[in-house]
Amino acid sequence: MTRKNSILFIIIIAQFCCTSLWFASNGVMNDLVNTFGLSNSAIGHLTSVIQFGFIVGTLVFAVLTIADRFSPSKVFFVCALFGALFNSIIIWDEHNLYSLLSLRFLTGFFLAGIYPVGMKIAADYFEKGLGISLGFLVGALVLGTAFPHLLKGLLEPNMWRSVLLFTSIIAILGGLLVFLFVPNGPYRVSAKHLDLSAFSKVFKNTKFRAAAFGYFGHMWELYTFWAFVPILLKTYNDLYPHINLNIPLLSFIIIGIGGLGCVIGGYLSQGYGTKKIAFLALLLSCICCIICPFIFTINSEIVFVGFLIFWGIVVITDSPLFSTLVAQNASAEIKGTALTIVNCIGFSITVVSILLFNILIESTNSLFIYMVLAIGPLFGLLALSNQKK
Repeated sequence: MTRKNSILFIIIIAQFCCTSLWFASNGVMNDLVNTFGLSNSAIGHLTSVIQFGFIVGTLVFAVLTIADRFSPSKVFFVCALFGALFNSIIIWDEHNLYSLLSLRFLTGFFLAGIYPVGMKIAADYFEKGLGISLGFLVGALVLGTAFPHLLKGLLEPNMWRSVLLFTSIIAILGGLLVFLFVPNGPYRVSAKHLDLSAFSKVFKNTKFRAAAFGYFGHMWELYTFWAFVPILLKTYNDLYPHINLNIPLLSFIIIGIGGLGCVIGGYLSQGYGTKKIAFLALLLSCICCIICPFIFTINSEIVFVGFLIFWGIVVITDSPLFSTLVAQNASAEIKGTALTIVNCIGFSITVVSILLFNILIESTNSLFIYMVLAIGPLFGLLALSNQKK
């Protein structure tokens, strides 16, 4: 294994470990609701607040150009420590909704120094083959996001605190791996001073703008789909009571299988072009949004779960490809900031989408609400189609 590949392997493992913090509360959501007397709408609030924390974090990191002025590995490590700390405090017995929201917000804030900074580190090491590298990296994010669901499915029902503690422990280990074994990359260009204009500079590039808008459309769908996968499964179970789905395990599979899509998309982009494969994946996930209500009418768990698995693959396949296009079309000295800015705006969109769906699910039983997810992919496809070659 070459030194670059060893570095990539370490970053992938660290990214998986640290991003397991993201959906840690979603993996044990029913336990949080029962233990702390929360309402059923808590899933939307606790998911959206960690997104909001991530947004604020990325905004602070972008404005202060932290990932470009300081060693990305050190930033990654410090943020992993704080993210793990705030995630673990949830196990305390005396919480209410507001204290839980505060802890998830702070966890999200420090995830801003993990996910986009991990991509920045990869971009500092891989000038060529960045699409494949980010494919593996986002694949690690997907598995990390799904991991709490797997833990919950494997442990006894009353062991929800173990899920939170374990995800915190591996997040610290992930931060240590990067800090100890990943020095600054050969293609890193350090920003010499604070550049408050970087936020507006990046969008003057038309290719960058098209890639960013494609990513924004993708984000409208992605995290709302991930957050409501257990709800999709439970809804189907309620429609067909004779079917007994293992919701935690299937949630892990449906979300986690997207990691395979990221890797496959990265390899396909080498032969067919990054933009073309991103467009195709976005188109397929858009189709899934549109036909989802009709899949509920099919009395076959194999068909329904198979459909969700396919959706789980295509919904994330384009994510590393858009990040690749963003990184390739940003100036070297503000590459980390550009990735962080795009993440900031993208995750702002997820908050709106998640909260909207929370309201729709509370107010109607219609399955056609899932078609609303298609708005984002349609916007992204339009942005990519209008970009001049």
